[in-house]
Amino acid sequence: MDVLKPTLAIYGIQDRINTDTPFYVHDHALTLMENGKVLKHLTLERLSRRKHDNKLHEQLYDILKQEGLLKNTDYDLVFVDNVVGRTFLSSCGRFRFEAPLNSHLSTMPELGRCWWLDREREAYALNHELAHLGACLPFYGSFNENSLLVHFDGGGSLSNLSVWEFKKGSVQSKEFHWDYKYLSGLFNANALVFGIIGSKYIEQNSVPGKMMGLASFGSYKPDIEDWLIKNDYFKDLWGSKKVFFDAAKIDFGWDKQHLNTQDSFLHDIVATMQGIFQRELLTKLELLQHNGQYDYLYYSGGSALNIVANTQIVESELFKHVFIPPCPEDSGLSLGAGAFVEWLKHGNINSHSPYLNNWGIQDYSTEVKLDELEKCALELLKGKVIAVCNNTGEIGPRALGNRSILALANNKSLAQKVSMTHKKREWYRPVAPIMLVKNAQYFTGKKNIHPLADYMLLDFSILPEKQKEIEGVVHVDGTARIQVVRKKEDNPFVFDLLQLLDRKYQVKALINTSFNVKGEPIVHTKEGALKSAQNMNLDGVVLNGHYQQL
Repeated sequence: MDVLKPTLAIYGIQDRINTDTPFYVHDHALTLMENGKVLKHLTLERLSRRKHDNKLHEQLYDILKQEGLLKNTDYDLVFVDNVVGRTFLSSCGRFRFEAPLNSHLSTMPELGRCWWLDREREAYALNHELAHLGACLPFYGSFNENSLLVHFDGGGSLSNLSVWEFKKGSVQSKEFHWDYKYLSGLFNANALVFGIIGSKYIEQNSVPGKMMGLASFGSYKPDIEDWLIKNDYFKDLWGSKKVFFDAAKIDFGWDKQHLNTQDSFLHDIVATMQGIFQRELLTKLELLQHNGQYDYLYYSGGSALNIVANTQIVESELFKHVFIPPCPEDSGLSLGAGAFVEWLKHGNINSHSPYLNNWGIQDYSTEVKLDELEKCALELLKGKVIAVCNNTGEIGPRALGNRSILALANNKSLAQKVSMTHKKREWYRPVAPIMLVKNAQYFTGKKNIHPLADYMLLDFSILPEKQKEIEGVVHVDGTARIQVVRKKEDNPFVFDLLQLLDRKYQVKALINTSFNVKGEPIVHTKEGALKSAQNMNLDGVVLNGHYQQL
């Protein structure tokens, strides 16, 4: 690796099965960095408009050509692996990479064999696990001394849970294994959960979010946990569910022959699974902390999108601080690999906003004008639903103000309209609020709002006497997944809009949900945003600061 060269990181491992819907591999992406700074990033689905797109091997040549990255190829290459393998082969055959096969996780990028535009050249592999943790670097800078690094997801290259530490200036591997596969599997591979939610296996990438939403309607029950364990969580009942129905009738007197998201017994089952996940994860972290006495936790992987568990980790005060990137799932792998290599090359990484999806839209610039803000405010006060497409898009699965749908947060019917009518989502899935820090303090009674709220990675208990004011975003359990905008530099348009609404109209929060309809990726370009807003029957759309009524 050469410190003078940029780094091009690629996550494009092919799936085991060539289908339109990802089975094992999803969320392909690529990132170009230089001197610790992200120059270009693409989460493939944003450009291709194919949800969780895993076909980068088919598109890489054209994507790189359009960005001028085939004319000058003087960059370091790093590829991210996956549980299905370590080889990248483009459909055109002009990009080939083979990483060494190992039975351990390396703490450094591994030199492989690469042919790039028909010429052999130097290239490296970074394991899936470290790439997830590397995704923390662009948002928090270099790892702090005496830190615990934990990756936890459905499956990396050699583990679904890996543990590392950063001490004396280097990363060291502590353990990696599949011992917690049963936990992550509750969210992405459990036949009973899929049946309750009504999803097919090909829809596995959307199940965790649905499951977390439904779990809030139930309660953890120890007797249900014992029963689930005795029956191995009914994890393999992909065909007939007769075994489940019979067992539920015998042991709980639940005499039904179909699964329904309205059923309270099923709510308790899902809530119990969520409770098990939280408890077992926290127990593991407590053990690791007891053994290592770490000051900080860096946590990534798809499991780090479980906001209830994240909140419990933070509130446990096991660590002085907890760091989670806004893209802990696979869409952040190329960013993590690029950042890890740049960190090794330069010793530090620049601090970035989450608005990194800029492939092909670097020329966007948002004007923040008072008259445009006033238009938006007045429309929102009328109960209108508007969308925002400003500047470049967020990295990760959650819209944070640049690719968002906004509405008043004080009306439950309006929230249901946004979620179910416009977005076509299930009845039980909540929408989140966006607000200024002072208003987050007002609704929660907390003096300090944790920085993870900047990325919508925590939930907060809303004071009972304040819940009516934002009833549209308070979930059935009295919590809300608050996103805060701390200062104007974080998001000038949204910050000024929130300031205007607060000062002039006494509106303290807005609904903020991702700008996409069910089954589609978050919008990318302003042309796509306008089309999606029209198709979703929204009332208006903001395009780079300019409001357009529909």
